[in-house]
Amino acid sequence: MAEQKQQPKRRRSKRLKLSKKEQWETILSGTTKDEVPIQVLDSISVNLKDGTSVNIYVRDLLRDGEDPQTLEVEIQRRLDEMDDIIQDVDFYISVPALSKTVQPVTDEILKDL
Repeated sequence: MAEQKQQPKRRRSKRLKLSKKEQWETILSGTTKDEVPIQVLDSISVNLKDGTSVNIYVRDLLRDGEDPQTLEVEIQRRLDEMDDIIQDVDFYISVPALSKTVQPVTDEILKDL
């Protein structure tokens, strides 16, 4: 009687179970962002050379009805005016707003894969 060899069981790869928010946070932490649409910003922190910080709550301003283009132009104008006293500027991205903007495009691109 011929002895049958059993195929070794293939190990199943384990999937990380991440929430959509965690997935986007992981993606964002590994990317360089030179330009960010104002619609996906949560806030901007302008750090001045004297140690003070000025926070601009972009998400709140947009929610209150500010026009995105007008707001972007105004923020850029103010940053340009204050350039000589600014140490650096931190942009904080709203993960829910980003995923809402990007996810439909991503789904469309990947739908046939």
